[in-house]
Amino acid sequence: MASGALHLPAEKQARAICVFVHGRGQSPEEMQAHVLDRLEAPEVAFVLPRAEAGSWYEARAIDPLTDGTRSALAAALEQLAADVAGARAAFGALPLLLAGFSQGACLVLEYVFAGLAAPQALAAFTGCRVGAETDERPRRLAPDLPVYLTGSDADPWIPVKAFAEAAREIGAGKGRLRADVFPGRGHEVSDAEVAMLQSLLQDLAAGAPLGMGAAR
Repeated sequence: MASGALHLPAEKQARAICVFVHGRGQSPEEMQAHVLDRLEAPEVAFVLPRAEAGSWYEARAIDPLTDGTRSALAAALEQLAADVAGARAAFGALPLLLAGFSQGACLVLEYVFAGLAAPQALAAFTGCRVGAETDERPRRLAPDLPVYLTGSDADPWIPVKAFAEAAREIGAGKGRLRADVFPGRGHEVSDAEVAMLQSLLQDLAAGAPLGMGAAR
């Protein structure tokens, strides 16, 4: 693997892969404790990339892009692409879900909009595009990509307006989107979001169509 920590199923018989990207000031261990340990996913291999300095870029997601932010974002996407490629090399043709929380959610959105090797599905928990709406940004989303996008009207980092802009761009890119806003939810991954993640992973592991039908 590249920079990602690898967590194998207990029986070492993975049927799906999940690459899960942590947020600003967080770690793979926190994602394991706060999100992945709440799942029942014995047939999923998890790869958890780690940002070298604890964040993928310094600016807020909604700040206008600068040369420095573009450079940091490019480096983060290169690292994430290496982790995805490493997961593919380790597990072959297994279906792969790319997911992230907060800054990690923003990074996985930028990954798919950059036109990098597409996963089978994307889950962005509290995410948006990086930069301002007027910035020049890539829009090379793979058509029909299943995307689960969430936000909250009470989140201190990702305003609902930025969440809505991301949803609109996914729609314009012909992604297959389910978008959920959770009123009053703090900066966290709620039980409903974990349930959706589990539903996506179960469908991928079973080779079933992704229904994205878990209850809100």
